[in-house]
Amino acid sequence: MKSVFSDQYSLMIKALVSARKACDLTQTELAERLRKPQSFVSKYERCERRLDVVELIEIARYLKLDPHLIIDEIESFERSA
Repeated sequence: MKSVFSDQYSLMIKALVSARKACDLTQTELAERLRKPQSFVSKYERCERRLDVVELIEIARYLKLDPHLIIDEIESFERSA
């Protein structure tokens, strides 16, 4: 598996970006809620920084997104590949 640049990882990031935009939040606003610098959000959205599962859960909570749905989507993608 190609770590950060795998298709599965890209799928997860796309889901997080879409959820952020659906919540009408800027990167800065999300970063403030996470108590992180804006660059944290920017870097993971550009795949310059890899998220761990704890960070994924925290981000998903602020985006009103169930992290299980992201995992299910990744698993479905893997089964269809």
